[in-house]
Amino acid sequence: MSRTKLNKSDMEETATTEEAEELKTSSEGIAFLSSIGATEMQQCVFEDSLVTVSEGGRELGEFKVTVERSSCREQPCLLLHAHSHGAIDNTPCGTAITAYLSLNLETLEQNHHEYVKLQDHRLDRKCHMVQRDGQLVVNKITTVGEEVRRQTVSYPLSSVKGLVCEGSNLLLLRVFALRKNIPENMTFLSFDQDAHISTSTYRELGCRQQTVGEEVVEVFGVERTVDSVEDIPATWHCYFLPDGHLASRVQVGSPVTMRLLLLPLQTHTEVRDVKPVFEKRPLVWEEDMQMHSMFLDRKEELKAEHASYLRQHPELRTMMADFLQFLLLRKPSDVFVFACEYFSPFASLRSPGSTFNTSSP
Repeated sequence: MSRTKLNKSDMEETATTEEAEELKTSSEGIAFLSSIGATEMQQCVFEDSLVTVSEGGRELGEFKVTVERSSCREQPCLLLHAHSHGAIDNTPCGTAITAYLSLNLETLEQNHHEYVKLQDHRLDRKCHMVQRDGQLVVNKITTVGEEVRRQTVSYPLSSVKGLVCEGSNLLLLRVFALRKNIPENMTFLSFDQDAHISTSTYRELGCRQQTVGEEVVEVFGVERTVDSVEDIPATWHCYFLPDGHLASRVQVGSPVTMRLLLLPLQTHTEVRDVKPVFEKRPLVWEEDMQMHSMFLDRKEELKAEHASYLRQHPELRTMMADFLQFLLLRKPSDVFVFACEYFSPFASLRSPGSTFNTSSP
């Protein structure tokens, strides 16, 4: 049962979840969400930017969506920001969504804010949902004029499996667009505009031609319908470019349309040029005329330097001749040790003792 407290303009309510017991995501919807992988979600990490135009083509506002990689509770996820703002019939209105989504589009946390600023009347809806202790906790604050209504609802996570909220819906649409196919019976749990648990369905609208800037491109259409507990269903038609960018978005019955004015840069799907791979071959410098010429030049240069050094130090020839003569006379088994002992007296520092004890026959 619900519990209500009235304090003039402030009304608080804690609701139960009995209304959601019979609603659920279709088995086909559960299977589709499970089929989405990390690689496919990486293709959805890009930005959309559209303008809101009236039936007469006048710009009324803008719509923007950004997606980036992030982490939530030490697990990889996607962080989505979406906002739209403008004026319809000179009435300011807008929507802002911030959502942390798993790689299977599970809503880990979401903030959703909608407002309409009438001249003598204010309508403001705020909804925050977060997974906590095995529950999806939903806090709603609705302001109508001077009246503020607060409501908290908790749903066991097992009862909202396959839930597609507004944030995850924007990415689910991109997945449909990239696959260019929507299976039958795509029904998911969702929330209506009053944040009541309901269902949403998706179906394919096929392909059509759309002018973007000065180019005519082919776009793929997706229809989304959200049932409502207290109102008629709301339906949107969205069309996408082949790379998943949103080309147009309109709520059926609305006098305004969101449109893409310029084709986006293809930065997220472009194929990078493959670097050429050259076969590694052994270097045979003797067969290279330039390298062989360089070798001969360097050889002659070193020979000249060595000859010059010997002329400047004639004592070197005498010293080496004495060493070779003594070496041939003694014929030691270890030439290296013999040479060390022979030349050690020439060192400025040497240990005391006999010089040739080790090499004595």
